[in-house]
Amino acid sequence: MTRKQSEETTAVLPAPHLWLRDQNASLTATLAWLLPLMLIIGLATYMRTVDLNVLGYNSDEAVYAGQGAAIAQVPILTDLFPVFRAHPLLFQFTLAVFYSYDSSDVIGRQASAAIGVATVLLVFLLGNRLYGRRAGLIAALLLAVMPYHVIPTRQVLLDGPMTLYATLTLYLLARFADTERPVWLYAVSIAMGLTFLAKETGILLVGAIYAFLALSPEIRVRIRDAVLSLALMVLTMLPYPLSVSLAGGGSGGKTQQYLVWQLFRRPNHTWDFYLTVAPPAIGIGVIVAAAACLWLLRHRITWREKLLVMWILVPVAFFQLWPTKGFQYLLPIAPPLTLLAARALTYWPQKSLRWRQFRLPQAIPGAVMAAAIAVSLILPTWRQIHPYASDTFLAGSGGVPGGREMGEWIQDNIPKGARFLTIGPSMANIVRYYGHREAFGLSVSPNPLHRNPSYEPISNPDFKIRTAELQYLVWDSFSAGRSTFFSDAIFYYARKYNGRVLHTESVTVTTPDGQQVERPVIIVYEVHPQW
Repeated sequence: MTRKQSEETTAVLPAPHLWLRDQNASLTATLAWLLPLMLIIGLATYMRTVDLNVLGYNSDEAVYAGQGAAIAQVPILTDLFPVFRAHPLLFQFTLAVFYSYDSSDVIGRQASAAIGVATVLLVFLLGNRLYGRRAGLIAALLLAVMPYHVIPTRQVLLDGPMTLYATLTLYLLARFADTERPVWLYAVSIAMGLTFLAKETGILLVGAIYAFLALSPEIRVRIRDAVLSLALMVLTMLPYPLSVSLAGGGSGGKTQQYLVWQLFRRPNHTWDFYLTVAPPAIGIGVIVAAAACLWLLRHRITWREKLLVMWILVPVAFFQLWPTKGFQYLLPIAPPLTLLAARALTYWPQKSLRWRQFRLPQAIPGAVMAAAIAVSLILPTWRQIHPYASDTFLAGSGGVPGGREMGEWIQDNIPKGARFLTIGPSMANIVRYYGHREAFGLSVSPNPLHRNPSYEPISNPDFKIRTAELQYLVWDSFSAGRSTFFSDAIFYYARKYNGRVLHTESVTVTTPDGQQVERPVIIVYEVHPQW
């Protein structure tokens, strides 16, 4: 090397102390967002796993876990829970992988909790892409502690997995809108297909995608790419209808019956159900901040806000009009709401606040407000995830007190082959899952238009009991609270056929005057027909 070349090389290379300073600055900048993200992920994990299995499964959990067990060929449960019921099977197949090694009920809930934590991480990545790391961190924090997202992802339900894939679809759609590269549009289609395979109601978000692209003329989509992406989505969804048609055993007919039942079933809640139940669970602070974002940025609306708003409006409009309403049906709107709220909290104030000689950094007010909203979410979440003694049950709130214990007692003390009659199908599912005995719901309607086709009606309970086809009755306070008529019918059959109480599950509740009393929540009767 000549002297001139040596001088040129030396001139290019930075001095050692400058290089170290740059490296330290880069490391500090990385830790500034990586450490908070790790803390948020840790908080999200804790909120979804603490006291996770104190209570046994509720009815829906028993069904989905039972399907996973049937796919994994777990003994006994395979015969009690058919693989094909009302919904696609992506999550159930995921459970089957774990159930091949361990079929305990905590495994299913741990899988659901992991999916919930993954959604929190994905929201950070989406927020980072749309509005920067600070907005991504705030959105992830709000979702990590939001009751509306924490409670369903602590249960074996399909809405948590559907929300994960819906958020993945949203992220990929943002990548396409940002780059207009066709590969991202193809990825959107595949993720949309996975969203449908997690739960069929996810197909509604196709409408959100169409509305977003229609309202964003600045994003160009070629006809060829649109057709190919649509084909990819259909191919991704195809395994479900194919598996139903090839399974035989009436699976296709059951699916058609389920569609008819959903179209003609009676409303299960009043029109204001979501207006009264969803906002407190999502967080009033989150909703106010999201609305403030749209107001503050009304003159600066971009495709980003259009994307998030469409992702919210389409599901809300559909389920508000649809007569069937469920607590967690609107779960996919939780991530975009947190992103809009985070945008508002990072946007305001636009300038640093000053008071005399003091200067408050611009990020502080938004961070303080974000922390205040997070605390307002943690408190109700904490109350919900810690089970308390109660003889009433709110659908979607968690497990059923005494259900697992009752089922385990049945498994240990009732002869194999025995058949149970319960107030409704909810307790029947729990008897099947934990008790490993066949059970039927008295409230299941014989009219196909008024019942879930997955359940078999008992048209003449008197005859079934007299001929000893049904040997045991189960009364539970949770079903009784929803149907006093069928609760009274169980007591009637217990009296008429010399019912003898074999087992009782009770909880300790506090009365209005402050006294603690034992109150039965589940009673198992053995009936003896007279000849």
